[in-house]
Amino acid sequence: MDIIKNRKIYYSVSLMIIIVGLIMWMVNGLNYGIDFTGGTSIQIKIGQLITVDEAREIVNEYDNEASILHIGSNKDEIMIRSKKDFTSQEINEIVEKFQEKYNITEKEFQSEKFGPFMGKEIRKKALLSSLIEVVAMLIYISWRFEFKFAIAAIMALIHDVLITFSIYAIFKIPINSAFIAAILTILGYSINDTIVIFDRIREENRLNPKTDAGDIINISIKKSLTRTINTSLTTLVAVVLLYIIGVEDVKILALPLIFGIISGTYSSLFIASPLWYEMTK
Repeated sequence: MDIIKNRKIYYSVSLMIIIVGLIMWMVNGLNYGIDFTGGTSIQIKIGQLITVDEAREIVNEYDNEASILHIGSNKDEIMIRSKKDFTSQEINEIVEKFQEKYNITEKEFQSEKFGPFMGKEIRKKALLSSLIEVVAMLIYISWRFEFKFAIAAIMALIHDVLITFSIYAIFKIPINSAFIAAILTILGYSINDTIVIFDRIREENRLNPKTDAGDIINISIKKSLTRTINTSLTTLVAVVLLYIIGVEDVKILALPLIFGIISGTYSSLFIASPLWYEMTK
């Protein structure tokens, strides 16, 4: 496996996904979730446990993209969150249909309308958190390795964020506050694999100072490959299971993590080290 020889292929794959994602973003925009757009929240006491699919039979008549969550200690209440600005009449109709279908004697519900102010606050905090995280990583990697390693690692992290962002833009997956949390998690996860490979490269450089940098990278990745794949697969299986069996809130967090883990593993193996090689030529 000659990573350096084939590095332009790996660059091209990533660049193609990112370009398509950016084009889709410019043409169609992003599918912002309720945290960013505002909307309507309706909490209804059903008095019994019902499935999300059963609740969706009613809710889909008004918004087939609304999220439905179970709440309460007995999970006998549901919360409907929609990006649409429901009128009072529509809210009452939804509640009455649940009453009729599930023989609810007492009409217990709460509704709330809210604007997108949360989205602006989340974006500001996320950008600040990401900036602090990137600067801290830049300082740490420069101190432990060298500045070129730090630049390559940061570029690989930007790659991971852009890939995840592009997939969301291409497939119009809703972006919400959990997406922001997942991005911050991806940054921390991805840098771990990259540092392991960089550490191996540094060690091989020390043992074989006359060996070509490209060969050093190939040897280092080959020696780190099993560890990197095993770590990523273990984490990926756990997150995929969470997505399959978890409730909707968990799925919203798990989905970007799945994309981020795959992208982070790819960049650690095929992007970060070749970028360092480009700077050392």
